[in-house]
Amino acid sequence: QVQLVESGGGLVQAGGSLRLSCTASGNIFRINAMGWYRQAPGKQRDLVAAITGGGSTNYADSVKGRFTISSDNAKNTVYLQMNSLKPEDTAVYYCNINAKLTRWSNGYDFWGQGTQVTVSS
Repeated sequence: QVQLVESGGGLVQAGGSLRLSCTASGNIFRINAMGWYRQAPGKQRDLVAAITGGGSTNYADSVKGRFTISSDNAKNTVYLQMNSLKPEDTAVYYCNINAKLTRWSNGYDFWGQGTQVTVSS
């Protein structure tokens, strides 16, 4: 069983910053990639940023230049530094990992419980 624990959400004024953290625990052989998604009310869940085990990153166009994803592979932890926040960034943010549970298994997706980020204007 794999568990993801997120922290760092909250309420911030436009232009402010927040840092999200997500730590994975459990019977993990190797993490292939880690990422953050977000879902606003009435909208689908979309990718915000992702990072592979080798350090390659990918960002949604709407957050490029404002958000930075990083990871600490030794701690199975992924971070999302969010700067210059806008009201349209308001959403529930979900941590996601794709991980192999054994040397021979496929990668499986696991999700955190979500953390609310609210940006006031």
